[in-house]
Amino acid sequence: METCRKAHHSEEFKGGLIRRLDRIEGQIRGIKKMIQEDRYCDHILNQLTAVRSALSGVQEQLLMGHMHTCVLDQLKEGNTEVIEELSSTIRRMIR
Repeated sequence: METCRKAHHSEEFKGGLIRRLDRIEGQIRGIKKMIQEDRYCDHILNQLTAVRSALSGVQEQLLMGHMHTCVLDQLKEGNTEVIEELSSTIRRMIR
């Protein structure tokens, strides 16, 4: 059964994620401009690779935070179903 849960991360943790996402957002805007300006495809592809890598970093940071807070809290409350949920999330991430 799906329950409504919320994350409980520190403001510092959330701020770090937001700063990284803001930087990625700027990179995306730069890529859009490169396309509009007919920049060389290889340069655009390199920027897209950098964005993908940056997003992976955010994803990894959030996963670690999730395991150390949300998952741990659920396990302490006796909810072992969270392990299957986490396994499913990790499977989706590595596809």
